[in-house]
Amino acid sequence: MPRIGYLGPQGTFTQEALQENLSDQFDEQVSYATVPEVLRAVQTGAVESGIVPIENAIEGSVNVTLDTLAFETDLLIEREVVHPVRHCLLARKGTARESIKGIVSHPQATAQCRGFLTRWFSGVPVEAANSTAEAAMTVSRSYLPLAAIAPELAASIYDLEVLDCELEDHPANVTRFVVVGRQKSPHTGNDKTSIVCFIQENRPGSLLEILTEFASRGVNLSKIESRPTKKVLGEYYFFIDIEGHVDDPEVSEALGSLVGKLRELKLLGSYPAASVGG
Repeated sequence: MPRIGYLGPQGTFTQEALQENLSDQFDEQVSYATVPEVLRAVQTGAVESGIVPIENAIEGSVNVTLDTLAFETDLLIEREVVHPVRHCLLARKGTARESIKGIVSHPQATAQCRGFLTRWFSGVPVEAANSTAEAAMTVSRSYLPLAAIAPELAASIYDLEVLDCELEDHPANVTRFVVVGRQKSPHTGNDKTSIVCFIQENRPGSLLEILTEFASRGVNLSKIESRPTKKVLGEYYFFIDIEGHVDDPEVSEALGSLVGKLRELKLLGSYPAASVGG
């Protein structure tokens, strides 16, 4: 069986989602420090597949994932996984909650726990980490009274104590992860297609032209988001999720019609759509 890379180190929500949904499909799980490193490892063939977060129910898109897929790789999304996210407050054993002088976590995690932090740790400095597991590792190695916001899984891995759990502001907190590789996923009848659209020029009606191609064929778009191209201020690309598979005639026709109207259309894959429950 192949190897899969994931956003590490050990103990991240990405690893948790991998173990609960895909562990029996891969011989080896390889951790990487950042999302771009995971995707580049797949691109270079160091691993056959990679799993990275792409969207959270509270904080929205994981922009580094969108941008790396759009600009730095030619990978395909092969599958998506929707996984519940439950944040815990972790500290070295014996650390009193009232003695904590700093919080460490990934910016997405601290953003998902704003209410908790304001209520209990107002004025306490928050330090950013590349992942929630890296935050737990940092706390485990520090002699300062720090705490990490991280998965409960990380507590056992880094010998930390769980001081509190379910810190997230919204109980229905889930993250959507995508498995990327080079294989085209077959049509299942319950699929999603992701594309990136680069318009010819920023002018009135450019976005409408894109939307019309889908609407006129009865194709629903489940997501559309603009991101800067990083070249010119005010120049954007569009990341779009489509309900359906590229092999569906109406989806194929819409994409074919768009090709001549865009500077570039990049297909990021057609893949089985996950239910909200996973």
